[in-house]
This record gives sequence, C-alpha cells and structure tokens, in this order.
Amino acid sequence: MSPRRDAEPTGLSLYDRTAVTAAASVIRAYSTSFSLATRLLGPRPRPHVRNVYALVRIADEIVDGPAREAGLDETQQRHALDMLEQETADAVRTGFSTNLVVHAFAATARECGIGADLTAPFFASMRTDISTLSHDDASHDAYVYGSAEVVGLMCLAVFHNAGAAHPVPPPAHVVTGARALGRAFQDVNFLRDLDHDASALGRDYLAVDDQERTRTDVLDRIDADLAAAAAVIPELPADCRRAVTAAHDLFAALSERLRRATPGAPRVRVSSSQKAQLAAHAWLGGAPRGARS
Repeated sequence: MSPRRDAEPTGLSLYDRTAVTAAASVIRAYSTSFSLATRLLGPRPRPHVRNVYALVRIADEIVDGPAREAGLDETQQRHALDMLEQETADAVRTGFSTNLVVHAFAATARECGIGADLTAPFFASMRTDISTLSHDDASHDAYVYGSAEVVGLMCLAVFHNAGAAHPVPPPAHVVTGARALGRAFQDVNFLRDLDHDASALGRDYLAVDDQERTRTDVLDRIDADLAAAAAVIPELPADCRRAVTAAHDLFAALSERLRRATPGAPRVRVSSSQKAQLAAHAWLGGAPRGARS
C-alpha cells in the first residue's frame, strides 16, 4: 500500500489560505516597492503585513478614483466605505467574512491584537478624502495619523505578535518610532504627488504655497521623522528589521531627490538598480540611514 499523501486543506483552512493568497495579489498589483520590501520579511510576519496592506489598499481605492470611475458619487463612496468598515469590524469579531481581503485582515487582527483603536482612525481619514480638499496643520496631522501612522502601528503589532500565544503591546518608544516612519512615508508621497493631487483630485494636503510652509519645511520634518524611526528599527524582531530598513532607506532616498527637484518636475523616483542596492544593504544587515556610525 502506498504511503498516504498529506491531505490538502479543506473547509475553513482552505478558505483562510485562499484569503491570504488574495491579499498577496493586491500588493503585487499595486506596489512593486512595497512588494519588494515584504519579500525581505521573514515567513512569520510576511503574510500578515500583506493582509494589512490589502485592506488599506481597497479602502483607499474607494476614495481615490476607481469607485468614482465606476459611477459612484460621494454619498455612494461614503456608503461603500461605511460598509467596508462594518464588515471589517464584524469579521474581526466573528473570524469570518465573505470578502476575502477582509477575511485575511481579520485573521491578522485577531492574532496580532489590532483593534478598533487603529481601524476606526484609518477609516475616518479615508472618509476625509471624500469631501475635504485642503488641510491646515491640525487637519493634516489628524489625517496622517489615521491614514499612515496607524498603518505603521498595525504592522508593528504584527512584528511583535504574529505567532504569539497572546498579543502584547510594543514598547512605547518603538511605537513613537513606528508613527514617525508612517508620517514620513505619507508626507514623502504627498510631496511626490503634489501636482497630481491638485490637478486630478483637487486636494492639497500640505499647503506648501502659503506664507508659513515651504517644501524645505516639509522635507525637514520628513527627515526628522526618518531619523526618529531609524533609531528604533534595530529594536524590531530580527525577521522584520531588513524589510523595514529597506523601506526606510527607500524613502530617505526619495527625500534626497525631492530636495534636488524643482517644483513642477516629473514625479521623483528611485531607479530599479538603486532599489536593488538598498535591498541588498538591508539584507546584509546594514543599519538604516540615520542610525549608521
């Protein structure tokens, strides 16, 4: 009698695996840079970070164009976002969703201790994009907290709790560094997309044309946040440091290019060859920029 082959997953186990695969396909389609960084994660946190990113990406698409292109007006976009938030909350509570991306996120949230204290601010910031076209300092900070800082905190929860018996909160100073990294990522993207956001979406997140803020002011803030993040990256679990270092250094390189760019120039990018160099540096255990001796 031939040896019995390992049984393929069925039932909920198959559904779980399919959901994780669906979430991974989102990141592959939408972000080559982020996809590269996640490949540097160890197998413990990698699928969970992809699950977080997939939900964030789907929510973002409701307010950033595709829903409108499909014919949804502002009221319908808000309703779609409300439904996604409710479905996410229900899935985190019950452990199941008919939406594969939501199901994958809920499994991560339940395992890693991601609750409404993080998801609620995220969805609140997404709602802001439906109707708010310009921001002052206070609304910018509130928006960035919900759209970027809490996403960093979700990833931090994954880094510390994936595979653990019970989720525990990360150290407070590491939380501060994770929030700083999320802010830096978001403000870099705001500067890169300044012209597109204004012309295609009618949005102004930074108000860099007013009398009180210049591009240099924003870049100084970005670099301070990148330095704060670099200081705590060495304290992350070993199977997460390489990926976070690579992502950090990619945005540090973008910040450098933004300082050299003139307003109205083409969107700044990092070449594929430099991305590969940054990934190799991180893979070999190099320290993030700003933390090097």
